[in-house]
Amino acid sequence: MRIPLEVTFRHMEPSAAAEARIAEKVAKLEQLYSQLTRCHVVVEAPHEHHRQGKLFHVSIDLTVPGAELLITRGHNHQSHAHEDVYVAIRDAFDAAKRRLEDYARLQRGDVKRHAQPQVAAQVGEVEPEAD
Repeated sequence: MRIPLEVTFRHMEPSAAAEARIAEKVAKLEQLYSQLTRCHVVVEAPHEHHRQGKLFHVSIDLTVPGAELLITRGHNHQSHAHEDVYVAIRDAFDAAKRRLEDYARLQRGDVKRHAQPQVAAQVGEVEPEAD
């Protein structure tokens, strides 16, 4: 990995296994888009006062030339899939991959832009205002 990777754990003990999984995912993002300049990942567990199971929240801040991409996943109370930190990490990096692919398409000019409608009109006669 060539880019600086920062991993922050909030409201939980740091996990070497989770950090290793994050490093693997970042390496795959680098293969997809080699111009990444920085990556900061925050893995957050909810406060202890939540009544439901722990739903992990993962946010990824990617810096690329000309932009900063922020991806957040988690706190989805309809699904309990993010009770597993590794599933939350996987989902966040899947979203980051899609976002990076979209950005790369924009940079290459592959995204079609809608042509602005051209309005054609002809003025026949201009009359002065009547007082």
